[in-house]
Amino acid sequence: MVDRDNESPSVRKQCELLNLNRSTLYYRAAETDAETLELMMMIDRIFLNHPYFGARRIRQLLRRAGMMVTRKRVRRLMKLMGIEALYRKPRTSTANPEHKIYPYLLKGVDAERPNQVFASDITYIPMSKGFVYLVAVMDWHSRYIVSWRLSNTLEADFCVEALKEALSKATPEIFNTDLGSQFTSEDFVDTVLASGSKMSMDGRGRFVDNIFVERLWRSLKYEEVYLHAYENIKQARESIARWVDFYNNGRPHQALDYRTPAEVYFGIETETAA
Repeated sequence: MVDRDNESPSVRKQCELLNLNRSTLYYRAAETDAETLELMMMIDRIFLNHPYFGARRIRQLLRRAGMMVTRKRVRRLMKLMGIEALYRKPRTSTANPEHKIYPYLLKGVDAERPNQVFASDITYIPMSKGFVYLVAVMDWHSRYIVSWRLSNTLEADFCVEALKEALSKATPEIFNTDLGSQFTSEDFVDTVLASGSKMSMDGRGRFVDNIFVERLWRSLKYEEVYLHAYENIKQARESIARWVDFYNNGRPHQALDYRTPAEVYFGIETETAA
């Protein structure tokens, strides 16, 4: 549907009108060999269970599993996957020194109602012949997934798209993210502030600051992603969409008194809750 030869409207404008991520338009299957994809899958599983492990410890576990790999390669793949060990480190650098960092506003805050706090994060999604990245916006109180997007790059565009969709549904009092350059970018921050929300950012290496989204990734990986070998981004999007619908509307949560996120978010009374 996109006419790349037409200068008016531009390709950027056409993508905006079609609600299409530009990175998806230029998507090509990642030329990654099977051994590297298997290694990245193993790293993802280890990191999901031990988010405080750095390249050194992950390498040791990989070697015990029979994968002879150097620490340098593990570190390079972790960077490609957009992950790093979640331990507190000296504040010698930030994700992007040109971006403003906002204080963490959720210390001691107990989200007591929907749309009080939204949180967002990115995770790596393996496919049979490549990989993509997933960003999601979650309501802290209900665990409801308000919006999400897939992208084959870590540029900020797909994060801003998910943000705009979430804000079109509700305006939270606080919007929390980590210190990734996608979230500290001017486009992302300005969109949050323009909505009337307060911007909050995790402390560097603070796993507990965004704990609910981290738990979401664990459920998604073990209940959906690791059970499938997506052939392409279209298949990944369709399959993940089905899981998100089940997660929001059909999956009871113990922490929610066995109600679904949608029931809590929209205030739907149930016999179980009664």
